[in-house]
Amino acid sequence: MGHLSRTFLCSVGLASLLLGSTGCISNILADGQIAATRQAAVAVNTIADYELQRSATEAGLAQFEGMHLIRPGNKDGLFLLTQAWGGYAYAFPEDAYEEATDRNDDELASYHKKRARLAYDRSVFFGLELLSHTADGFEAAKRNADTLDKWLKGFTSKDDATNLFWTSYAWMSRVNLYKDDTSMVADLFIGVAMMERSVALDPTLEHWSGTIALAAYHARPAGEMDQAKQLFETALAKTERKNLQVQLNYATSYACLKGDRTLYETMLNEVLAATDPDPEQRLVNLLAKRRARRGLLKSHMQECGFDMSARPAAPPASPVAPAAPSKAAPIPGPTTATTPALPPKK
Repeated sequence: MGHLSRTFLCSVGLASLLLGSTGCISNILADGQIAATRQAAVAVNTIADYELQRSATEAGLAQFEGMHLIRPGNKDGLFLLTQAWGGYAYAFPEDAYEEATDRNDDELASYHKKRARLAYDRSVFFGLELLSHTADGFEAAKRNADTLDKWLKGFTSKDDATNLFWTSYAWMSRVNLYKDDTSMVADLFIGVAMMERSVALDPTLEHWSGTIALAAYHARPAGEMDQAKQLFETALAKTERKNLQVQLNYATSYACLKGDRTLYETMLNEVLAATDPDPEQRLVNLLAKRRARRGLLKSHMQECGFDMSARPAAPPASPVAPAAPSKAAPIPGPTTATTPALPPKK
């Protein structure tokens, strides 16, 4: 009887231990799945099918939200949500907003603009949560440039640069979308400071997209046009002209504001003439082409103040030579690709 009692008690103790560890094992498995999803997500950047990208992105967002519900403190999950919502906003609802605007469909344009705003809001929300894992106190830090600069000094690694970039990307894009909202524009310095810190830590991130974003920021009314030009030229050289978002933003921000029609058309025609300059950037280059076509519409060029009676610039003599095919990439589950360049200012 005593032996049976001891055996029973030992069995109960073992069962309790196993039950108690079940939650820990589930968390480990969930963390591993989230980490693997983040690693595989970049493969979708090689797909140049806009409708497929939309479906994959929307499925990815649902997946990432579910992962976050299970593991709310997981940094990889927070990163995926920050990146995915920001990239989705630029690639799809903001693109639809621009198309509706060109068709003078105010009701549809307003609808898609609100969708883009909600997506950027969500990206910023998750981005700030992600950044708080490295340095808390953002609400106090954002009071002015000095307190913000002090807070940003707490970010020192290349991982920090990535997190800052995507949070800033959504912040700056949201302001650009609502540039008529003075209260939102007043907080633009926050996104700019984050981007500057990101670039200081890793200027090569996302094919020099931080530099592109800052160049577009400086190319604004009463902005620093010489600095913008220098940054665009640096980005063109460093990317070997393979990131077509450089040419797109060079045209729609700097050349438009300067009234340089030749540069404007040359840059946009270069985007359209490019075939497949980098297989790893097919998605962002596809998005650049969609916007370049719209940028060459008469209505857009008139907004830049160009004399439309003058002869247009000739397109490039030959398309940009395609890069060598990329190595086979793993096929991920439902994930999202992103669009790193700052949306062009009009």
